[in-house]
Amino acid sequence: MKKTKNRKQLNISQFIALVFIGVILLGTVLLCLPAASRDGKSCDFLTALFTATSSTCVTGLILKDTWMQWSGFGQAVLLCLIEIGGMGFMSVVSTVIFAFRRKMSMSQQLLIAQSFGADDTSAAVSIQKKVITGCLSAEAVGAAALTVRFMREYPFLKALRMGVFHAVSAFCNAGFDILGFREEGSSMMTYGTDIPVILTLSLLIIVGGIGFLVWDELFTRRSPKKWSVYTKLVLLTTAFLLFGGMLLICLTEWSNPATLGSMSVSQKLTAAFFQSVTLRTAGFAGIDQGALTDGGKAVSMFLMLIGGSSGSTAGGLKTVTFIVLMLFIRDKLRGREHVTVFRRTIPERSVLNALTIFGAMTVLAFTGAVILCSTSPVSFTDSLYETMSAIATVGLTTGITPLLSVPAKLVIIVFMYFGRVGIMTVSLGFLKDSHKTNKYKYAETSLLIG
Repeated sequence: MKKTKNRKQLNISQFIALVFIGVILLGTVLLCLPAASRDGKSCDFLTALFTATSSTCVTGLILKDTWMQWSGFGQAVLLCLIEIGGMGFMSVVSTVIFAFRRKMSMSQQLLIAQSFGADDTSAAVSIQKKVITGCLSAEAVGAAALTVRFMREYPFLKALRMGVFHAVSAFCNAGFDILGFREEGSSMMTYGTDIPVILTLSLLIIVGGIGFLVWDELFTRRSPKKWSVYTKLVLLTTAFLLFGGMLLICLTEWSNPATLGSMSVSQKLTAAFFQSVTLRTAGFAGIDQGALTDGGKAVSMFLMLIGGSSGSTAGGLKTVTFIVLMLFIRDKLRGREHVTVFRRTIPERSVLNALTIFGAMTVLAFTGAVILCSTSPVSFTDSLYETMSAIATVGLTTGITPLLSVPAKLVIIVFMYFGRVGIMTVSLGFLKDSHKTNKYKYAETSLLIG
């Protein structure tokens, strides 16, 4: 008789999570090479690991200025990691498969469906080519527009390099910039009121953060009456958060001389709009984040936590997850048993998933903030801003990142990874037995709530 071994197979969630770790480690090795640093010397391992994680997880938090630290080769490595992290590993794999005209296996189709958050495997595969074409086209148009603008100040090749880098970084919601030659660590503050630059970056961020499935539906179903409930919720919530966030930022920062106070009215509106956009996990700093008022920081952390939409280049809690929580609160306060929207009932499992993700992200952010301010010379508010930015893969910082201790930096690395791969994906893949049901149920008990 042949003995058969029971090998534990990796599920889809575990595979995606492990692949991201592999990409991060490969990026770390490449960034440790002397050729990756501007001074020709190998950087320390922690800086390389932190930067590789931040770029692969399209976050944007950095320990050293991207332009000052990394050479052309190093910046190219970062751009590749950003593209992989933004479009998704399976999109890159699909590109190779399509290029060599190979057929996809069923396991590859399942991976694509999982990476886009789609239920229908065949539908996910059918839009894969559109996703790749759409991503590259959006980045190309954005790069061309930025190149034309930068050519006013720089030679063509430098303008092209800056245009391509920032277009990819914006579309992938990464927030990396190579403007350190103007002012180290300034991010987009030197272009904070430049309408051509701000408008181009904003459009790329919004397009990348809405989600691939939504864009596919918008192009295939032209009439709003044919849009799914999910697409309607994404569009309405996105618009509400963008302009609502802009209004709140104006209210909290209008008279702050360190942020909007010294600008003209039109410049204030431009800067406030870009701040609202970039908080949706893009991470470009149009104004000094460390100079925000306490109210401005609170608004920013709230918007960072929500983030973009599912199946997009953005991170965060996600727009529909947020609106499901709001609808749940609304209907429970009204005494309704079920959560409804647009004459449809939201499944209880979706509500529970939304509550789980929200609870996990907020608990982790607050716990991480306590660790940061306990181990580093930083305040709790700035620490919470940092952890919220990391776990929502935003990349904005009040300037404390280089001041963090080694344990604090490791916490941020873990948060960036969890934020991109997804807390729910990690928990389903590693912390929960698949399809496991309880064999028995305990008797119920009454508790006082509220």
